[in-house]
Amino acid sequence: TTYSKILTFETINPHIKNVEYAVRGELAIRAEEIKEELARNGFGKFGFDTVVNCNIGNPQQLLQRPITFFRQVACLTEYPDLLLPENRDRVKALFPSDVIERAQLMLKQIGSVGAYSHSQGILFIRKDVAKFIEERDGYPSDPNNIFLTQGASTGVQSVLQLIIAHSNVGIMIPIPQYPLYSATLSLFDAQPVPYYLNEEENWSLDISQLTSSLSTARDKGINVRALVIINPGNPTGQCLTEQNMREIIDFCHQQHLVLLADEVYQTNIYQPTERPFHSFKKVLRSMGSKYDQFELFSFHSISKGMIGECGRRGGYYECTGIDKQVIEQLYKVASVGLCPNVPGQIMVDLMVRSPKHGDKSYPLYQKEMNNIYESLRRRSVKLNELFNSLEGVSCKDAQGSMYLFPRINLPVKAIEAAKAAGKQPDEFYCLEMLNATGVCVVPGSGFHQEEGTWHFRSTFLPPEELFDGFCERLKNFHKEFLVKYSGLKTI
Repeated sequence: TTYSKILTFETINPHIKNVEYAVRGELAIRAEEIKEELARNGFGKFGFDTVVNCNIGNPQQLLQRPITFFRQVACLTEYPDLLLPENRDRVKALFPSDVIERAQLMLKQIGSVGAYSHSQGILFIRKDVAKFIEERDGYPSDPNNIFLTQGASTGVQSVLQLIIAHSNVGIMIPIPQYPLYSATLSLFDAQPVPYYLNEEENWSLDISQLTSSLSTARDKGINVRALVIINPGNPTGQCLTEQNMREIIDFCHQQHLVLLADEVYQTNIYQPTERPFHSFKKVLRSMGSKYDQFELFSFHSISKGMIGECGRRGGYYECTGIDKQVIEQLYKVASVGLCPNVPGQIMVDLMVRSPKHGDKSYPLYQKEMNNIYESLRRRSVKLNELFNSLEGVSCKDAQGSMYLFPRINLPVKAIEAAKAAGKQPDEFYCLEMLNATGVCVVPGSGFHQEEGTWHFRSTFLPPEELFDGFCERLKNFHKEFLVKYSGLKTI
């Protein structure tokens, strides 16, 4: 008799089959195939020699240089023998004194990076995170309410898992949204309750839209328990005003909702005067004692900002107004995973306690951070101008984060061709773009979007020297696409 497999597509957990994650979906797979073909055969049949990955906020994959101070400290913690007396002279020639001191301090607190740490994260580092939050916001923070995590994503999943008590729990998520949220809700069998950001008003958040979305869900009998806000926005790049944030907190307070604030892009702010970053914790605390019991989870990460240490998987979340017994349950679940990885925890510490004025490493650190920041600003403007110059495309400025989310008006023939190919129209456009230009973006349908509108998300992370080349390819592709699918004449 033939052996029949226990695990087949039909027999696995159905919730896993419902998970979609467009950022690493079909386009990313096709981009890898093209890369392999280019490596084997050169650019022969392609009109380009490089695939440009604008599909994922992964700065160092796109050649953003790591911050020297961070890597130097990490290096010494990974190989402590360099700090032995017999190696001291050679190490002093390679590393500034504040790097050596910081590495020694970290090792004294940690022991070995190869050992398990406290399940909630190393206390010394959590104290540094609490101090960072206090300095940022002007309000106290308790290290016992801080959990270090494997990137912000793991923290988000832990908190959502905690909130989702049964399959009728609803979580309000923004549309467009980062697919982590819809994917996690599918995995935990919860109800997504979408609310729409207002594209015409720079993707702002309208309280009437929140109210309407919540009422619709509650009328269906869904037990809506939490609201997710991504600020600065992904994929939309907006940054909320303080007034808008107060309205959101007030809405959650009135409607008895837990607020999840995804704030991983808090240093990616490109209009600091007009649209500075405010944390939800700071705004909440400024609103007085009426909101003392308000429940807030805030998330941050080492993967974004100017740091871009995505592969190290470091992050944290802070619990504000969360019941002590609930925090104990979060700790219990964290214990099941033993601990977040220690090199990631070290990088969190370096992020929240970076070199200060007067430190040996400060001038280089400041220069590197400024160079990356100014380059990101320039690239965001350049790509935004390109998108807005294309016929039938409109794009809002990036006030923050690492993304632009242009809207495209597609010809009827292109929509019909997409349908014939079994694809969403924006996915069809993005695949044609990838094959013609080597530029990989993510279709707006992967983030969800208002019915009848089509978008795509592009990072502006590729190296600045590549911009002129791939912007020109995009311009030519778009023109040819319109000719192909609507018979328009090129200008």
